[in-house]
Amino acid sequence: MYVGAVLGTGVIALPAMAAKVAGPASLLAWAALVVLSAPLAAAFAALGSRYPDAGGVSYYARLAFGPRAAAVAGWCFYFAVPPGSAAAGLFGGAYVSSALGGGKATVVVTAAGLMAVVGLANWVGLKVSGRLQLGLAALLVTLLLAAIAASLPQARLAHLHPFAPHGWSAIGPAAALLVWSFAGWEAITYLAGEFRSPARDLPRATGLAVAIVGALYLALAFAVIVVLGPGAANSTAPLGDLMASGLGGNARLLAAGSALLLTMGAMNAYWAGASKLGAALGRDGQLPAVLARGSMAGEVPRRSLMAVAVLSLLALGAVEAADVGPAPLVLLTTGSFVMVYALGVGAAVKLLPKRSAARAAALVALVAVAVLLVMSGRYMIWPLLVGAGALAYGKYGPGAPKVARSTEPA
Repeated sequence: MYVGAVLGTGVIALPAMAAKVAGPASLLAWAALVVLSAPLAAAFAALGSRYPDAGGVSYYARLAFGPRAAAVAGWCFYFAVPPGSAAAGLFGGAYVSSALGGGKATVVVTAAGLMAVVGLANWVGLKVSGRLQLGLAALLVTLLLAAIAASLPQARLAHLHPFAPHGWSAIGPAAALLVWSFAGWEAITYLAGEFRSPARDLPRATGLAVAIVGALYLALAFAVIVVLGPGAANSTAPLGDLMASGLGGNARLLAAGSALLLTMGAMNAYWAGASKLGAALGRDGQLPAVLARGSMAGEVPRRSLMAVAVLSLLALGAVEAADVGPAPLVLLTTGSFVMVYALGVGAAVKLLPKRSAARAAALVALVAVAVLLVMSGRYMIWPLLVGAGALAYGKYGPGAPKVARSTEPA
């Protein structure tokens, strides 16, 4: 679940997008975010081990800072998943369209089909979706390794020069863009209660996921740069181009299959986590109580899952109607996750034992997330608006505390 949550749609398009922004120097942005992942993931694993609850980061924010912070964290994550799912579905659909044709219709139908499959997998319960995720992760890692190995004979180290064609300052914007690729270290916390032994299993899963994801991301980004060269910046399907360079043109079909696996894996993990979170927020009065069913460990939060599915389809329809493409959704979603990270690592600093390795990791992660907040710039407006909505719902919504009126004469 963890590998699928992080190693998602980032590998489909972002190596080329980052190369367009910073050239080969984008490899430094990839490396920086891989290094950041270790303390960030360690902090969330420590929180999940100590406080396994379906509320995840929202629950930790409640323990550390109170119900208002919990509402902001919960809303930022919950309402980031539908637009993020729409963008991810469009990424996967673009690969299918590139391999099979059909243009925009193929892209949209594929995106909607992915949502349907993931929704059904989660509808029947986390045990089924967990097994599906394991199979997807194994196939995904195998395909990525095959693509990298097959393409490396075509590598040219000369493609690393000039290393920073747009200046060293371009590394910052590239890193802000690549946050999308590393969003997911918090996703497993919403499922911590489903583990048989969170204190034992979460740290083990986290260590393996950081190693696997970091190695694959760095290898793939390096291969895209040295194999595709300057053409990487203009590639709309870099993974497909990489496979085609090593295996021939028919490899685009394999790339389309890989894109579908990537997209399905990420959406599966996020829909599972978001649906559990929505049920927990409904339970706590931070979303309508009708969503509360399914918040307990072992239960399937079908009402919250339906809400995620409907919102995702609406986001997909809105993007297509506006004809703006997935890029704005990527940056808005990224801003929301940075806000969640800020609240999550802040809670870790306050809740984890002093002088512990986990708290030290949280302090390092807090500094790094502060840098990401600055780099996200104007795209932080969206999570600020969502946070304001969460606070307004808490104050004026049906779950808000009522002020008793005195029956005594004035």
